Amino acid sequence: MKVYTLQKFKAFTLVSIIVFSLQISYSQNDDFWSKVSFGGNLGIGFNNDTFSGVLEPMAIYNFNDQFALGTGISFGYTEANNFTATNYGASILTFYSPIREIRLSAEFQEMGVSRTFEIENAADIKEDYWYPALFLGGGYRIGNISLGIRYDILYDDDKSIYGSAYIPFVGVFF
Repeated sequence: MKVYTLQKFKAFTLVSIIVFSLQISYSQNDDFWSKVSFGGNLGIGFNNDTFSGVLEPMAIYNFNDQFALGTGISFGYTEANNFTATNYGASILTFYSPIREIRLSAEFQEMGVSRTFEIENAADIKEDYWYPALFLGGGYRIGNISLGIRYDILYDDDKSIYGSAYIPFVGVFF
């Protein structure tokens, strides 16, 4: 199991290096920074007495009015009846806008998870592991703000930090 996680981490690191290398190669062009947007998402999920929230600052490169590619980092927290969890990670994402008001997204996110199960009259169980998520989403754009929902197609009820595979979000980019 550890070998598989190490392989995923190596693949994610390689993709991240490629993305950052592309940024360096384009940085010689004065037009590069005019196409970069900074912002991110705020996500909240509720499900059967579970709360999960996430803050995700991001940077994206707008190739044109329809297509953008970027990277981000993620910090999250989940609380339920018998456990709490925190997570951190990084992601690679893409946006597609068939029309200005609609924004579709795909995002691969790799998260380190640290969670604690509270067991009455027994010692707490603590777990630390890596969890991949692949989100597909859609939202409505009003200026620089996007409101929508995304779905984790790799959602695992036993391992995910999110209370549900469906996660509403508010995204802002400047």
